[in-house]
Amino acid sequence: MELFRVLMLAVGLAMDAFAVSICKGLAAGKVTKREYFICGIWFGCFQGLMPFAGYLIGTRFEKLIAMVAPWVAFVLLSLIGGNMIREALSPDEKISPGFDAKTMFMMAVATSIDALAVGITFVAVPVKIFNSARIINVLFAVIVIGFITFIISMIGVKIGSVFGKRFKSGSEIFGGVILIMIGLNAIITYLFS
Repeated sequence: MELFRVLMLAVGLAMDAFAVSICKGLAAGKVTKREYFICGIWFGCFQGLMPFAGYLIGTRFEKLIAMVAPWVAFVLLSLIGGNMIREALSPDEKISPGFDAKTMFMMAVATSIDALAVGITFVAVPVKIFNSARIINVLFAVIVIGFITFIISMIGVKIGSVFGKRFKSGSEIFGGVILIMIGLNAIITYLFS
């Protein structure tokens, strides 16, 4: 998985956090700079840590995963992407306007569960950005994922506080489609290489 795919993966994963951030901005109304950072930090950190945890879990089963690597990536990313699209098309959930630690923790975990499964795919479809140890590439990828989620979440809070609900489902659908496309790319590359 090269840098472009990591960037697209990061954007795809960040769309859940973006959608929730928009809702946070909607629910809060007027949002301070501090609240933008709080939202970005919570979502960015969890979105970066969860794929790393998934990668560590996946390495324990590396030999098994390597036998079915492209299929694992395809199935996991398609399920995650499909779930994001399904959630986007389901009735809106009520989002709490608070930025307190308890609320943000629960939301950060909920939006980053998908990223845990994506981390497992890092074993199946190795990240190859630098010509160095695999762990360095994975660490770089999770930092990119966390940073992009941080920025996109802050933007989401701003959009939510300014524009309203109309962007929520579109962003989740976009993120889901990106994840499904990455999964399809993994299987197509396997079948035709």
